[in-house]
Amino acid sequence: MKKESARDRILRVASELFYMEGIRAVGIDRIIKQSGVAKASFYRSFATKDDLAVAYLESRDELKVEKLEKLRQLYPSSPKEQLHTLIHDVTEQMGMPDYRGCPFLNAAVEFPDPDHPAHVKLLDIQRSFWSRVLELAREGGARQPEELTAQLRMLYDGFVMKSYLDRSDFDPEYFRKAAELLLEKQLAPDNHRG
Repeated sequence: MKKESARDRILRVASELFYMEGIRAVGIDRIIKQSGVAKASFYRSFATKDDLAVAYLESRDELKVEKLEKLRQLYPSSPKEQLHTLIHDVTEQMGMPDYRGCPFLNAAVEFPDPDHPAHVKLLDIQRSFWSRVLELAREGGARQPEELTAQLRMLYDGFVMKSYLDRSDFDPEYFRKAAELLLEKQLAPDNHRG
């Protein structure tokens, strides 16, 4: 097994901390200490914390892209099944004890300046992801794929924010059921899951 590089170790530690506590809440000194690297190694890997924040968002995006690719491989001839499975997977994530929402929406709240590098990166990532969902909706025969994608996005974004506001009555199954209703409404009857 290949030894983890200083850069990879920094990014792994930062990713865990950023997701659980927030990017702005975690200082560079803490990341350096927990990753066990020298300050010089940190700055050789990441010139600024903003660079690290962008790398964090890129690494989270890579995980999301890998998941979508696995769905394509699992159901190569059924975009509808890919959409249904995506909804199922998101619902499962929402139910995890350490769920702290969407890393991209979290970053959007922390970096509202549209010119900040993290904000620019997260918008690019979000556009790319939702364009993939739109592509699945089109391939799956959705009657109005743009509308379906916009509705799924609003539902997801709203539900993620709901999870922050009040976890006492947060139930991921509500998200799944609402998303499935949207899919059922949009997908042609002869194209429903069997």
